Amino acid sequence: MTATNSMPTPPFDLNWNDAGRLVFTAADGRVSVGVVPVRAFPISAADEGLSLVDADGHELAWVSRLTDLPAPLQQAIQRGLQEREFIPEIQALNGVSSFATPSTWQVDTDRGAFEFVLKGEEDIRRLGGGALLIADNHGVQFLIRDLFALDRHSKKLLDRFL
Repeated sequence: MTATNSMPTPPFDLNWNDAGRLVFTAADGRVSVGVVPVRAFPISAADEGLSLVDADGHELAWVSRLTDLPAPLQQAIQRGLQEREFIPEIQALNGVSSFATPSTWQVDTDRGAFEFVLKGEEDIRRLGGGALLIADNHGVQFLIRDLFALDRHSKKLLDRFL
């Protein structure tokens, strides 16, 4: 006998239908349309602990580690996550209109340049490891993954708000 390195077959299948909705098919044949992947820890452990929930918010399956799934399932889940999540990562702060709030911030992110309004210092939340989560006046979340990795100018502007 030879050992194989194949992954065990997961107890479900995922596909995108023609309407652009994620379709979950359980091992018993039960089908749910409009499934949404939800990360348990989107910042600190993005590829670990992921739930697949139906349109009513009921969990259909738990995925301990995304990389444990076959490539087609990983791709289907990644597409669903990209459609659900929008957290631009701030790479540089170019300017702020005022050091009092509300203030308008001009930033460069991994998704391009943005300008947003910070209502108050309480909208800047510290996460572990030097990460920050900043909410603008519309509720859009911006991530600074590593405060200490920012350029000097960005740190100087940000220090006024921390």
